[in-house]
Amino acid sequence: MSYQIFSNSNREELAAALRSGKWVVACLCAGWCGSCREYAVNFSAWAERRPEHHFVWIDIEDQADLVGDLDIDNFPTLLMQQGSTVSFFGTMEPDTRQSERLLQALTAKSKDELERDAQSNDERQSWQECDLQKRLSALSDAD
Repeated sequence: MSYQIFSNSNREELAAALRSGKWVVACLCAGWCGSCREYAVNFSAWAERRPEHHFVWIDIEDQADLVGDLDIDNFPTLLMQQGSTVSFFGTMEPDTRQSERLLQALTAKSKDELERDAQSNDERQSWQECDLQKRLSALSDAD
């Protein structure tokens, strides 16, 4: 299983997953949020069922330097990314079934289709600002 709870000491694990071309599914939540604590169990179980992808739990307060100006309106917020292309960023239901279907549909697309989709409208273009690869790189540059 490729699952991590993101921390300052394991940044390289996420960076390596992004460089490898694996799909990264990031859950952006908060430790104080009861819904997030409940969702964590489902998210971890999802990661176990899909070991070919990298799942990462990011606490938006503990990792404020990484999250920065991302607009987190509600929990859980998911980010799905392959390489430097963000294919989804938004709030999902706490049940992972819808998220699993979305990831399945995204992984069936070619790299060209994903890149086209990423530029297809203003909302998807704005998702590219969420690129975890760029955010990690900016953290490394600041260190």
